[in-house]
Amino acid sequence: MAIAGIPEVIHDFNMYNTGNKLVGITGEVPLPDLEAITATIAGAGLLGEYESPVPGHFGSLEQETGFRVIAPDYFKMADPTQPVELVLRGAIQYTEKATQKLDYMGMRVVFRGRCKKMAIGTVKQHDVMDSSITQELTYYMVEMDGKEKVCLDKINGVYRINGVDVLSKVRQLT
Repeated sequence: MAIAGIPEVIHDFNMYNTGNKLVGITGEVPLPDLEAITATIAGAGLLGEYESPVPGHFGSLEQETGFRVIAPDYFKMADPTQPVELVLRGAIQYTEKATQKLDYMGMRVVFRGRCKKMAIGTVKQHDVMDSSITQELTYYMVEMDGKEKVCLDKINGVYRINGVDVLSKVRQLT
């Protein structure tokens, strides 16, 4: 189902590390931007130049996961030789236009990658440490209401938008 109304807020969310719920680790998780690799196009018959995105090819994707304080789960994510899969599950709150009824829609975000930065944080009495782990992502997927909206798997050459395989013709030709 599509949101038939006004999307308002993320009502609540939880983060999971390979199925284990990470309780109370952080108040927010900034999601990475997907920035396409581009080629500069210029030449005869063109008035200047423009950047042409190369579908399916993206620059480095970093995912920073914050922790209020260090915990055993923090160090489970720190080994740079082991991939970590994090799953963020949230409830999007929205108001239906026709009835003005409040309702919710599920959202799921999956990240897979390896640790590239540990920021253990600051020790200060009566305060949080603001620790974080930064992963270099090789897999990134977003679902809304159980429907895949974007899926990028850099290792396996997969790029889908709204469930459509953007690179199927490229694979047929190569």
